[in-house]
This record gives sequence, structure tokens and C-alpha cells, in this order.
Amino acid sequence: MKDMRRMNGKLIGMAFYRSLPVMAGYLVLGIGFGILMRSAGYGVLWAFAMSAFIYAGSMQYVGAGLLAGGASVILTALTTLMVNARHLFYSISMIDRYKDAGKVKPYLIFALTDETYSLLCDGKVPEGEDADRYRFLVSLFDHCYWVTGSVAGSLLGSVLPFSTLGIEFAMTALFLVSFTEQWIGNGDHIPAVTGAAASLFCLLVFGAERFLIPSMLLITLVLTLVRGREADAE
Repeated sequence: MKDMRRMNGKLIGMAFYRSLPVMAGYLVLGIGFGILMRSAGYGVLWAFAMSAFIYAGSMQYVGAGLLAGGASVILTALTTLMVNARHLFYSISMIDRYKDAGKVKPYLIFALTDETYSLLCDGKVPEGEDADRYRFLVSLFDHCYWVTGSVAGSLLGSVLPFSTLGIEFAMTALFLVSFTEQWIGNGDHIPAVTGAAASLFCLLVFGAERFLIPSMLLITLVLTLVRGREADAE
């Protein structure tokens, strides 16, 4: 039993260390979201509920505006689909890793945000540790950071005046940090280069409003072809 507790403690520490870059971003971004919700007239319970049960990052920022503007259910659903369509492609690449995750599988699927995906997409797991438990802990830590930041931001927004101008750019900043961390920590730069090149190409062809889904399709196609050639070479 002591060895099991020691192993669990070691695994928790590893997962926490792995999630530190996301913690730095999520606390700040969560605070920004909480302040935005407060400025839209929604209190701490709304901020907590959205972060705990929706947990959609950029969509929550958009959602604050939709709530404040009295958007219809249909408009909200369509907007959510467009903003979060990229997660379909994240999920496809994680099917093999999550398919035997057991009881934690639903939560792993729910908690697969951009930043959590950036931490887990390389498939690396501490040697000798349970992969599903490790991924669950990383996902849980990231989720807790986001909820904590959102609640803190709502509470701060109730007592301190803040300008929310430009606060949405914080999500882009965190994505750039995650991209840089992956570039430095991973020797294979083909996925990163493919993603950047495909996004730029689709941005030029389809425009800023419609480039996201075509770029995801193109990235998936290119990486599938590359993986197929690598498999044939082996």
C-alpha cells in the first residue's frame, strides 16, 4: 500500500509539472473571462458553472457576448459549432489513446482543450506509469486552473474596475506559448510546420472568417499522408 501511495504521489507530481505552462496561462485567461462575465452582468456562479461544465476557452469568451446580447438558441448552437469544430480533429487523433481509458474516458474527451491537447498529443507518458491515469491528471489539473482563474476573475471584477478591451487576445497568446513549448520540446517539427503552412494558405484563400475548418481538413490530410509514407518505409 505504501508503494502504491508513493507511486500515485510521484505520478501526481509529474502530471502537475507537465501542466505548469498551462497553469500560467489558464489562471490569467480564466481571470480575464471572469472579469468579462462580471462586466456583462453575470456573477461568480455563472463564471464557475460555465468554466466547470462548458470548459470551452475561446467559446466561453464568445459566450459572454452572446449572453449579454440575448442571442437565440440557434445562433448560439451554430456559433459553438463553428468555434469548436477544430476539436473534431483533435479527437480523431486521440481515438487510439483514449479508447481503453475505462471510467475516465468521458472526462478525458470532455477536457480535451487546445492546451491539454498540446500537452498530450505527443503520446509521451512517464516511464512505468499508467497512461490513462497520467492523462486524466493532466486534464484535471488544467481544468482546475481554468475554473480557479474564472472564479478569481469574477470576484476581482466585483471589487476592482477593469477595462476588458482586447482581453480576447489572451487566448491567442496562450496558443502561441503552447506552440513554442511543443516546438522546443519535440524534435519532429513536421506537424508544426504543416499546421502553420496549411493555416496560412487557407487564410489567404478563404479569408479570416472561414479558414479554420479548411485548414484543419488540410492538416489532417497532409499528416495522414505523411504517416502513411512513414509506415510504408518501416
